[in-house]
Amino acid sequence: MIKSHTLFTRIRSYMSLVSVLLFSFSVLMIGVKGFNWGLDFTGGVVAEVVVDSELSAVAISEYLNESLQQDVQLISSGEEGRWTVRYTPIDEVTAPIQDVFTSISNTVQVLNSSVVGPQVGQDMVEQGGLAIIACFVLTMLYLSYRFEWRLALGALVALVYDIVVVLGLFALLQLEFNLTVLAAVLAVLGYSLNDSIIIADRARELLRGNPNGKTSHLINDAVKATLSRTLVTSGTTFVTVSCLWLLGGASLEGFAIALCVGIVSGTWSSISIGVTLPQMLKLSPSHYQPKEITEEEASP
Repeated sequence: MIKSHTLFTRIRSYMSLVSVLLFSFSVLMIGVKGFNWGLDFTGGVVAEVVVDSELSAVAISEYLNESLQQDVQLISSGEEGRWTVRYTPIDEVTAPIQDVFTSISNTVQVLNSSVVGPQVGQDMVEQGGLAIIACFVLTMLYLSYRFEWRLALGALVALVYDIVVVLGLFALLQLEFNLTVLAAVLAVLGYSLNDSIIIADRARELLRGNPNGKTSHLINDAVKATLSRTLVTSGTTFVTVSCLWLLGGASLEGFAIALCVGIVSGTWSSISIGVTLPQMLKLSPSHYQPKEITEEEASP
């Protein structure tokens, strides 16, 4: 039994080390590469067009970049000759995208086109940031009330880790970050918090019920007691979101990717950070034992 606990503690330590490396790499990617902001945030024009199928993505990108004098984002819509084009109008006399394509394609069909103003994009950035800040503040208040500060801090750090890992992946791959992805990030917050609270709640019960127990052993027991439930819940959710990723199309791809990564990261961080960090901060069963009232405190 002791060897089993030692092995499990060592595994959690390795998981924590990997988490630190992933967190550092994610922060580096966010700082170096930044985000590929979607049209919701930047403003501009997005159009879905159908052109000659023999035109390659490289040829179209080079032509559009030269014609519109900017880096145009070209995304395949899954069918031959069907593309989604995103660009920023230089001025009010910028030629319609259909006229731009006529020089390289015999057939041009614009399926849809929409314009988002930059002021709307700025409002969305501010509102999205406020939503995340409000979520963190409310989460901090709830955790401070529910748990001793070490377990509360572990759950909060796990939340930050999950968000940074998701954002780091989008920065690394330069996936489009739009309002749909922002909604997925907020969903990841709730999912990660749920995992962390379940394990922390079980750890609190074991710490309270075993005043002479060893903290690392009790935390191991808490993780093992909730592991099957966590894997089943995370697994079924992951399968559902994976189907959404595969079948939802390009419009839901970023949303599904963010959720898939968030689900895996949330399960991982609740073990590697959520309960391991409190142990590093010297959490012990004595923190959950009722304090004796002295005669001076008891006297009116």
